Amino acid sequence: MTRPDTGRTEATGAKFSLDSMRTARSLSQLAVRRIASGMHPGMTHAQAHDLAMATLQKLEMERNWHPIIIRFGEDTLRTFREASDPGRVLGEQDIFFIDIGPVWEGHEGDAGDTFVMGDDPQMHACAEAARTLWQDVADRWRADRLSGQALYAYAAERAETMGWRLNLDIKGHRVCDFPHAIYQAGRLGDFGLCPATGIWILEIQIAHPTLPFGAFYEDLLMADDANHDNAAAEAEPVAA
Repeated sequence: MTRPDTGRTEATGAKFSLDSMRTARSLSQLAVRRIASGMHPGMTHAQAHDLAMATLQKLEMERNWHPIIIRFGEDTLRTFREASDPGRVLGEQDIFFIDIGPVWEGHEGDAGDTFVMGDDPQMHACAEAARTLWQDVADRWRADRLSGQALYAYAAERAETMGWRLNLDIKGHRVCDFPHAIYQAGRLGDFGLCPATGIWILEIQIAHPTLPFGAFYEDLLMADDANHDNAAAEAEPVAA
């Protein structure tokens, strides 16, 4: 799998399998949808975390390779390493995102999506914009074989054109057979070559230009994207 010009940046383990990456991806996306379907107004972060963990356990994940992240309202502007406000609860007119990193078949899934409680049109537009922008960038990768750096430059330009602000502190990362950390070397947005299929997560986090909320979407870059198309069709915003 490793290309000679990428050194250890795109290295994988002896047990690495694209089929297992597809399985981990599919199950991660399924888990995100199931978690979202169980969310309700008044829920605390602790309750949302418990719901997510129970959902993942029912799907028989092996472990989490990164902590479960669920953000409500203004916390959707926070990045991965920032803590959520522990006192915040999910409102009846609210936006939230889910970010999980489970392991199945010894391979790392990583899925994230944004959902809306209620009928606020700007929140719904924001959630949909994150998905649309992700797909647009992924399509450019497949069509033009852009580098990771060029993909995020394009993402920033497209986000601005669409009327949103892209958070360039979120630039994607490696995954593979667990643990990817022994192979990874930097973020996708800093990678100067075209990323290989099945081992890079493209992350998109956008902010509303004036209101205090944003949206997040991430998925595995795959040359054959039929799985993403099927998942996206089922990942409609949640209504209260």
